[in-house]
Amino acid sequence: MFQLGKTIVSEAILENDFVCNLHACKGACCIDGEAGAPLEKEETQILERIYPKVKPYLRPEGIKAIENQGVFTTTEEGELETPLIHGADCAYVIYDNKKTALCGIEEAYNQGAIDWKKPVSCHLYPVRVQDYSEFSAVNYHRWHICDDACTLGEEFGVPVYKFVKEALIRKFGADWFAELESVANKLKNKG
Repeated sequence: MFQLGKTIVSEAILENDFVCNLHACKGACCIDGEAGAPLEKEETQILERIYPKVKPYLRPEGIKAIENQGVFTTTEEGELETPLIHGADCAYVIYDNKKTALCGIEEAYNQGAIDWKKPVSCHLYPVRVQDYSEFSAVNYHRWHICDDACTLGEEFGVPVYKFVKEALIRKFGADWFAELESVANKLKNKG
């Protein structure tokens, strides 16, 4: 672990390789698990604003889940998340013709209907950020459903932090990412 500003960063995001392999996993991270995607408070307002433009891209069961639960949910612990369809798929999940799970929000973004790509927690995955009062912890979340992504990352030699570069800059800024890259280069030169 090392500190960058008000973040504590796990070296695992520098030491492990990762490149999403949707052909292998079929977007399992959006349909497996027991919770929706974590949301930041300001993202709930964005979802409320953009939902009418995202709705045409969603599946009927996703629309029904959102209309029953809201564009976001709040857990018993007060965490904000995307709603789920029957406790499984994220309500914003859509499928392509190869039955690969995709994000309906991102599809609306790609088609120019909205100007917001998707929740930052989804954009950052497999990096997870846990906010505390004095700092944020930046960690690598290893999940067996992403084993093919780890293999592909090793093949291409792409460390986790480079795979999620755009999302890390979105979350923490370009200066923070430049510092992270500097740390990564120092560690690489030591090894």
